Amino acid sequence: MAQGRGSAAMGAVMVCLLVLQFSAMAHAAVYTVGGAQGWTFNVASWPKGKRFRAGDTLVFNYSPAAHNVVAVSRVGYSGCVAPTGSKVFGTGTDQIKLVKGQNYFICSLPGHCQSGMKIAINAA
Repeated sequence: MAQGRGSAAMGAVMVCLLVLQFSAMAHAAVYTVGGAQGWTFNVASWPKGKRFRAGDTLVFNYSPAAHNVVAVSRVGYSGCVAPTGSKVFGTGTDQIKLVKGQNYFICSLPGHCQSGMKIAINAA
């Protein structure tokens, strides 16, 4: 009988964990980077005033013939450099889920990042 109560308690804990996980996913937001203009030049200030959370999705809309999106470190962001092995996106409709902490993205085509085609986002 004691074994049955332990199993019931474990089941209740699992249900609570699933509810919490579903609740966090249900509250995830979707943001279109740059708004109606999309992922373009001078978008670096776009995140200002927005509150991002881990699990939120960023949608990068752009012409894949003209741009890309690269997830980089703070050093890559500051120096406008995509280190070897960086994840490069190039579909023109990329959807990227934010992780907790700092998230950095640049366009790695020559001169684009330097012209403000980069964003830094802190996700709570």
